[in-house]
Amino acid sequence: MSEIHSLSAVELRHLIGARKLSPVELMRQCLSRIEKLNPLLVAFCDMRPEQALREARTSEESVMRGDELGPLHGLPIGIKDMNDVAGLATTYGSHLYKGNVAAADEFIVARLKRQGAIVVGKTNIPELGFGATSANPLWGTTCNPHDVRYTAAGSSGGTAVALAAELVPLAMGSDFAGSLRTPASFNGITGIRPSAGTVANERRAFGFSPFNVEGPMGREARDARLLLGAMASYDSSDPLSFERDSMWDGPARPVDLARLRVAVSEDLGFAPVDNGVRRDFRDKLQRFGRFFLSLDDACPDLSSVDRVLGAMRSLEFVHDFKEIYDRDKNALAPNVQFEVECGMKVGIDEVAWAIGEHSRIHRRSQAFFQNWDLLITPAASVSPFMHEEEWPKEINGQKMPNYLRWEAIAYGVTLMGNPAVVVPCGKGSTGLPFGIQIIGRLHHDAFLSEVAVTLEAVFEKEDELRRPRPDFGRLEEQAISLEPNNLNP
Repeated sequence: MSEIHSLSAVELRHLIGARKLSPVELMRQCLSRIEKLNPLLVAFCDMRPEQALREARTSEESVMRGDELGPLHGLPIGIKDMNDVAGLATTYGSHLYKGNVAAADEFIVARLKRQGAIVVGKTNIPELGFGATSANPLWGTTCNPHDVRYTAAGSSGGTAVALAAELVPLAMGSDFAGSLRTPASFNGITGIRPSAGTVANERRAFGFSPFNVEGPMGREARDARLLLGAMASYDSSDPLSFERDSMWDGPARPVDLARLRVAVSEDLGFAPVDNGVRRDFRDKLQRFGRFFLSLDDACPDLSSVDRVLGAMRSLEFVHDFKEIYDRDKNALAPNVQFEVECGMKVGIDEVAWAIGEHSRIHRRSQAFFQNWDLLITPAASVSPFMHEEEWPKEINGQKMPNYLRWEAIAYGVTLMGNPAVVVPCGKGSTGLPFGIQIIGRLHHDAFLSEVAVTLEAVFEKEDELRRPRPDFGRLEEQAISLEPNNLNP
């Protein structure tokens, strides 16, 4: 079985349970592909190959004994370099944390291991987790496997590439302002931003903030759904978490798309969106819109999102980085310096208004979904861009004021609070992956994942909508001829 690396996680788990595939064989294939392609792509940073192989042997022994197996049993997984894995460095892509080896697994990692997953290593991110690309001075620059001259986006760029390049069948990311969804779109895979509380999260410094969530990524929607079902959990350390929904049990149920009322928006009423992306989105809608009961141009009122996010985001940056900034601001990435400096200028009156307005945005958004079942938008405001660009400085002639503004199509949804899934939708007019963002009702995460699985099966039947795969022959040739370059240290 020479092409097992290209099978879905769902298929691989079935083969393992049926004793038709050894977890050791699967792990060896994954490690071989990582050894071959990772020097070119830089999807993974710190690795644990020997431990992963030992755990794969233990996993195989469990299968042969007839033990009860977890939903992720024997599946290799990548963990974002912001989550603690015992024995691996959690570096945040920064020299500040170069020797920061975790003594224990954090909650979500321990949970995934209990579900049977085997951690292969950590996936690359921007420095300190903030940036439009997954590049940092410690590990280097993550490259898009569809064309290595282009960015994988951030901050879960390493995760997205590890999946798109078929290095591992599963990997997890996290999402604040699009950190999971934009890389999914740029690399042609699926990523789910859950409702806050679906996945218990002990990493948030502000435990009551719904902004930062842990979420799954997968080459296919059914894989992302499998992983989210395993991640979904309650833990008392997270005040927003709640008990796991039984809807996650078993395979995805087909959704009758013809019964769904769908709102669509090119820009959520406030986001800058490249004109080429708008045209591609309209073209894709013409191809798949007929599968739904109705399509209406509509979205909640998100006109105050930028001002709200600016104030509330500042609180977290000042809390997390002000002490380091005061000690040596140059130890921080330029993006983080910028955010801390902005935060120190925000007054208490502005913060008070922003917290209240955020509640109003949330309530308007939930009222919106009384009339529609789904809201569909482009997944990203621009097509994948080249590494040299760093971040889109201009969209349609409009200058972007900072490194984050171009991701408004994603962070607008963050402030709504609703779950969102990015599904690959063929290629855009640039020839690179194009994704759509599907937003569902609050806490209806399982149903939204089933919509994604159903829609992806429909897309698979049409060339213009099918999930794009990288040219692996070309990638392997580039990896073989790889020479030191200025992207990676």
